[in-house]
Amino acid sequence: MVKSSMNRMLAGNGLFYPIIGFASFIAFLYLSFGDLWVNYSKEINLSFVERNGTQFFVDGKVFYINGWNSYWLMDHAADYNTRPRIRTMLQAGAKMGLTVCRTWAFNDAGYNALQISPGKFDEKVFRALDHVIVEARRNGIRLLLSLVNNLQAYGGKTQYVKWAWDEGVALSSSNDSFFYDPSIRRYFKSYVKTVLTRRNIYTGIEYRDDPTIFAWELINEPRCMTDPSGDTLQDWIEEMSTFVKSIDRKHLLTVGLEGFYGPKSPKKTTANPEIWAADLGSDFVRNSILSTVDFASVHVYPDHWFHHKNFDEMLKFAAKWMLSHIEDGDKELKKPVLFTEFGLSNDNDDFEPAQRDRFLKMVLDVLYKSAKRNKSGAGSFFWQFLVEKMERFNDEYGVVPWESPSTYRLITEQSCRLAKVQGLHSTQTENVKNFCASRRN
Repeated sequence: MVKSSMNRMLAGNGLFYPIIGFASFIAFLYLSFGDLWVNYSKEINLSFVERNGTQFFVDGKVFYINGWNSYWLMDHAADYNTRPRIRTMLQAGAKMGLTVCRTWAFNDAGYNALQISPGKFDEKVFRALDHVIVEARRNGIRLLLSLVNNLQAYGGKTQYVKWAWDEGVALSSSNDSFFYDPSIRRYFKSYVKTVLTRRNIYTGIEYRDDPTIFAWELINEPRCMTDPSGDTLQDWIEEMSTFVKSIDRKHLLTVGLEGFYGPKSPKKTTANPEIWAADLGSDFVRNSILSTVDFASVHVYPDHWFHHKNFDEMLKFAAKWMLSHIEDGDKELKKPVLFTEFGLSNDNDDFEPAQRDRFLKMVLDVLYKSAKRNKSGAGSFFWQFLVEKMERFNDEYGVVPWESPSTYRLITEQSCRLAKVQGLHSTQTENVKNFCASRRN
């Protein structure tokens, strides 16, 4: 009743429609340029992460990583309805004492594509990645940014091959031609250069000059099964890692390996999950030992690799798998080793929620012991963390951390345990500092 009277009054005075028009105009401005009004002056000062031997350092202080995966950050930052999830996730990570988030810096073709076609980019999505970087810095979180996918999700090498095929320049329709086709290599180099030299519209800082970025990852889980000798993938890694370093000497670089040992490795039968793992075209030591690769990466998915082992057997294998790669980091590579993905599926026939925590605790225990002994195990990244109402993005490994108190506690306790070894870094939040201090008392 009051509202109707007010509307008549405004309309009678000729004010109603101009007010509605002005409100609509303001809404349009916000949706189009709202990010430019956000105050980004509260960023935490960060320094570049460096490597010395088998350890990472920040400001001369050893740096062990308790991190996580949220691959979806850029994608969700591109839509205003889902953009608040980025801040929610990064704030939660900071509250748990986590220091690095691994996420995708690619989306090739498809919905919310960053790269629409070779060399053509969607500025709205690039601004979304700008936003992710700024939000990470505001929360004291660094980012491990992956540049392309071996899998088809978000385009990946399949999309690059399709582009070349559609343009009539492809040597082959095989997905693995991504690694050896000269035209596709040029596509990828152009993409890499564009991303590394991107100037963030909010900070004015080029990505290659921004310490918020912990490191670059060449490709998620590379495999080249058409050449099990590994020569094709090795040539690609050599060329692309050298290219990245020619543009960006400030950031660290890793390949993005799963950690399998190749056909010439003495560990191909003793450490690999099964015989198929030696024929995927990758080799952990050979691929990681290059001088242009700063640290090694490993994934840990025993339930994905085995189908006839019970949980305890898989847990035993995973511990052995991790120790094998830490040994390689110490003795062969002389570099840090990061376990950039690990998880346990809730789709397993015998899955029980307590199993995930047992698996998580095993991984974190191995890395804590490595840190205490100054070994090369430099950290881990849980796969994956989500926020509420993201069921469509869950791949049966996802966890909303604050909805799982036992998981939340294990991860936060790892932040405190690593702090005993390295000390708390200045970017870790006050509540974590207080939490860890209370545990010491």
